[in-house]
Amino acid sequence: MIQAVQRLGRDFRLLWAGETVSMVGSAVAGTALPLVAVVGLRASTFEVALLTAVAWLPWLVVGLPAGAWVDRVRKRPVMVACNTVSMLVFVSVPLAQVAGVLSVPYLLGAALAGGIANVFFSVAYRSYLPAIVDGDQLLKANTRLLGSESVAQVGGPGLAGVLAAAFGPVSGVLVDAVSFGVSALCLKGIRRVEPKPVVTQRVRLRTQVADGMRFVADDPYLRVLVLFGAASNLALDGYASIQVVFLARDLGAGVGTIGVVLALVEVGGVVGALLVTRLAGRFGTARAFLLCEVLAAPVMLIGPLDGLTCFVVAGIAVTGGLVGSNVLTGTFRQRYCPPELFGRITASSAVVNYGTIPLGAFLGGVLGEALGVRETMFIMAGVQLASLVILLKSPLRRDRDFPTAAARPLQSLQPPHQPPPAARSGSSPG
Repeated sequence: MIQAVQRLGRDFRLLWAGETVSMVGSAVAGTALPLVAVVGLRASTFEVALLTAVAWLPWLVVGLPAGAWVDRVRKRPVMVACNTVSMLVFVSVPLAQVAGVLSVPYLLGAALAGGIANVFFSVAYRSYLPAIVDGDQLLKANTRLLGSESVAQVGGPGLAGVLAAAFGPVSGVLVDAVSFGVSALCLKGIRRVEPKPVVTQRVRLRTQVADGMRFVADDPYLRVLVLFGAASNLALDGYASIQVVFLARDLGAGVGTIGVVLALVEVGGVVGALLVTRLAGRFGTARAFLLCEVLAAPVMLIGPLDGLTCFVVAGIAVTGGLVGSNVLTGTFRQRYCPPELFGRITASSAVVNYGTIPLGAFLGGVLGEALGVRETMFIMAGVQLASLVILLKSPLRRDRDFPTAAARPLQSLQPPHQPPPAARSGSSPG
C-alpha cells in the first residue's frame, strides 16, 4: 500500500498523510464527544443524539451556497482555513472543562461550529482531489483515502476509550483539535498550483446554486444515488446516534470496552477498502456497488440483539459495505461530473444526503426516549433494508459499470466570451 501511495506523487502523499491524521482525530472525537455527554455530563438519550444532529445541520443551512462559492475559488486555502477553525473550536472544549464551564449546550455549540467548517472543507476536498491526481488514478487515490479512514476508525474508538479511562473523555476532543492542526500544515506543504476557476461575474450565486441542483435532478444516476443516500443516512445515523447509549446502558459496557467494540466494528471498513478494487474488476463498478449495499443491509438487523458479539458482527458488515460503496460512488462522481460544476453537484447532493443525518439523529433520540434504544435501532435497521428498493428499481441494476462520460455542462455556466473548446482548460471530466 505504501508503494502504491508513493506512485501517486508527493502532493497526494501530503494530502493523504494530513487527512489520515485528521481522520484519526475525528474517529477519537466521534467516540469521545458522546462519552463526555454520557459519562461526564449525564446527558439524556435525546441530548446525546442531538450532538450528531447539530453537527450535520449546517448542510441544510449553508450547503448549497457553500458549493457555489467553492466553485469560484481555489480549494486548498478554503481547506486550510476550515481545519484551522476546527482546531480552535475543539481545543476550546477541554479548556472549558478546566474553567468549569463545560456543559451540554457548550458541546452542542462546538459540534455546530465544527459542522459549519466541515461543510466548506468537504465540498472543497471532493473538488480538490482531481486537481492533484490524474483521472485514471482516482479510484486508487479514493481507495487509499477511504482505506486510511477505515484504519483510523479502527484505532480511533479504542484510543478514545484508553484516553477516557486514563485522562477522562474530554482528552479525546483535544486529540481531535491537534489533528486538525497537523492536517492544515500538510495541506500548506502541497506544491502543485491549483488552476484558478474560470468565473463570470454575470452569473449570480443563486443561479449557480440552481444549476447544480438541476444537474443532479435531471441525471438518472446522480438522482438515484442522492435519493438512496438520503434514505440510507436517515437509517444509519438514527442507529449510530444512540449506539453509545445502547452499549453503555443496555449492555452495561464500560468506556474502555465501548472503545474496543467500536474499533472492532470499523475493521469492516478496512476489509471493504481492501476488497473494493477487486470486486470492481471482477463484477464491474456498478455491480460491485450494489453488492456492497445488498449484502450489508440485512446484517444490520442483528446489531440490536442481546450481546456485544451481535453488535460487532453487524457493524463489521455495514461498515465494510459502506466504505466499499463510498469508494465506488466517489470515484464515479469525480470522473463523471463536469469540473466547473463539481462543487455545486457535490453540495446539491450533500444537502439531501447529509440533510437526513440530523433528522435521523433527531428521530433516534426521540424514539429512543419514547420506545427504547434497542427498539429504535431495530426500526432504523428496517429502514436501511427498505431503502434498497430505490437501488433495485434504478438503471444501476442493468449496468455492469458506472458511466464515465460526463453530461454536457449547463448553458448558464458558459462564460459570455468563451474561447474555442480546444483552448479551454479544466473543461473535461475529472
